[in-house]
Amino acid sequence: EVDPKDDDCEHTIVYDSPMPVDESELPLKLPIMEDFKPGTDPSGCLARAKDWRYFKKDGKWFARETNTMPQWAGSCWYYFRYTDNKNSEAAFSSKADEDWMPVDLYIGGAEHAVLHLLYARFWHQVLFDLGYTKHSEPFQKLVHQGMILGTDGEKMSKSRGNVINPDDVVDGQGADALRLYEMFMGPLEAVKPWQTSQVAGVVRFQTKVYNVMKNAVENNVTEMSEETKKILHKTMKKVTEDTEAMSFNTAISAMMVLTNHLQSLQGNVPREAAEKLALMVSPFAPHLGEECWSMLGNDATLAYHPWVEYDEELCVDNTIKMGVQVNGKVRGEIEIAKDLDQAGAMAEAMKLQRVEAQLDGKEIKKIIFVPGRILNIVAK
Repeated sequence: EVDPKDDDCEHTIVYDSPMPVDESELPLKLPIMEDFKPGTDPSGCLARAKDWRYFKKDGKWFARETNTMPQWAGSCWYYFRYTDNKNSEAAFSSKADEDWMPVDLYIGGAEHAVLHLLYARFWHQVLFDLGYTKHSEPFQKLVHQGMILGTDGEKMSKSRGNVINPDDVVDGQGADALRLYEMFMGPLEAVKPWQTSQVAGVVRFQTKVYNVMKNAVENNVTEMSEETKKILHKTMKKVTEDTEAMSFNTAISAMMVLTNHLQSLQGNVPREAAEKLALMVSPFAPHLGEECWSMLGNDATLAYHPWVEYDEELCVDNTIKMGVQVNGKVRGEIEIAKDLDQAGAMAEAMKLQRVEAQLDGKEIKKIIFVPGRILNIVAK
């Protein structure tokens, strides 16, 4: 009798007649193997597990497939399983599909577009056609994050020797510094070269934020000037909107401006402003945010605290700066009320010495006034 498990027994496996595993035999468990290195056999390591590979059924020998399904089989639909990961009866329920799908936002590098993203969509289309999901598309919005290049401006690779190990940055400056720098480098979608020397800039920002918190705790200032209040609310608006738009670099920049302003108050940092800053910093530098929140006397984590809210009226400037021209050439700048009329703007412009000197002995022929933009005096 032919026994395919016997190395000396010649046999042929017929591959053109595949047979599905009977549902009653599922799940088919893989064998325990001490050595599961790939080896030289293209059939894979499972081909060496002869007692598992070959089995007899109804008096006939059968051979199991040894090339198992690749990891794509799981990674292509994992987002479905996330919606219902404790379900032991099905991969995901129709209710989970209705409640959670489709995915709101997919963030991935350009390389994902021809790998995971493409295959995930193929699998999703099959699941849709089979009726497992009522959504024809898996992802509602796609954002490509730009690649971070090496310091030489080339794609990081071991062969080029330009790979930056993030663990080294974490060990040297901390995880928050790494996160802040990555987001501060430029727009999320842009390709950007890594510059280790520039990490120091965000470390200085962290130190400033910490010092602002320390000052707020020590002095416990409750009053806030109108200038500080307006800068604070403008910052809260910008950080909120920029975070939603994933413009993280400009959100961090706005917090830097606010921090510099609070430092300039020479020990009179309002506690309210410090608390709002701690909340805004936390998504970008969570360790720093929690430390600052604790310094301010809060026992619970800020992770569940409501996000900052801004007053739209405080985000609007009541005054504007306007250039003053004489015969088409800029001769000065005035700061006036936003709704000031032409007569009022002319009165302020005439207070400028350069404008007055240019008009000396001349007759004003025409005044071109564009509210909020320019004042041009034509004189001969």
